[in-house]
Amino acid sequence: MHQSLISYAALATAIVLEVIGTTALQQSQQFTRVLPTVVMGACYFASFYFLSVALRTFPVGIAYAIWSGLGIVLISAVGYFVFRQSLDLAALIGLGLIMAGVIVVNVFSNTVSH
Repeated sequence: MHQSLISYAALATAIVLEVIGTTALQQSQQFTRVLPTVVMGACYFASFYFLSVALRTFPVGIAYAIWSGLGIVLISAVGYFVFRQSLDLAALIGLGLIMAGVIVVNVFSNTVSH
């Protein structure tokens, strides 16, 4: 398997695990519920592991920008659809700008190996 494909898969896995972990953090009710707290810790640990795998190919700043940017957008969607948290126009514009930044980095930057 090509190394950049492995790195993208690892980064995608890291993002999904971070979103699951953050969702569990919300459900842990300040660490008073055991199962969501354990899920949170396991997902965060695994997320950082897969992020470290992605760092074999990606520069740390680029990997972190993609990981955190997509994580913010996805957890905002989870907050909206699962927890019924509202997003105003400014929030939606900001999330759109984050997505635009991730796209620009991936499509136009020579820093990311394709």
